[in-house]
Amino acid sequence: MAKYNEAFKRQVVQEYLSGGVGTGTLSRKHGIGRSVLQRWVSAWRQHGEAALGKKHEAYSAEFKLTVLRHMWRHELSYAQASAVFDLREAGGISRWERQYHEGGIEALKPRRKGRPPNMSQPKQPPQSTPEPTQDGRSREDLLKENEYLRAEVAYLKKLDALLRAKEQAAPKKKRKS
Repeated sequence: MAKYNEAFKRQVVQEYLSGGVGTGTLSRKHGIGRSVLQRWVSAWRQHGEAALGKKHEAYSAEFKLTVLRHMWRHELSYAQASAVFDLREAGGISRWERQYHEGGIEALKPRRKGRPPNMSQPKQPPQSTPEPTQDGRSREDLLKENEYLRAEVAYLKKLDALLRAKEQAAPKKKRKS
């Protein structure tokens, strides 16, 4: 959810544009950051009322490069470039610039968000009839028995450890001399 709704933004920008009050006074009055107010006013001047609405877009690498080239050609700040292109986040442009310098246009391409999908499981060969081992039991039976024996050994080890801990914790009787 947005921190400030459109009506509030419009009211504050109109109050600033009506004159008589500076950004510092208005930002203190409404409890917003001065740079936030300046960004709203700049966006309003460039794009009108639509600049204060919600905007969720994923930008292509070509668009990002266009923004960067325009910013460099016209020597604009991040805030000015975000106002010209109606971007809500000026910090995004600085991130695009860093990515471009580190990896070129490939680094600007949008990536999927979130965790990558799990690797596919290796395909198992089709189930054939189980081959009996030398003593006549199938492989599955041997695996089940192995699992059972491992659990039994683990249980006995745990029991032994508990008994030893109990012996050590028992108070030792003192000898009388």
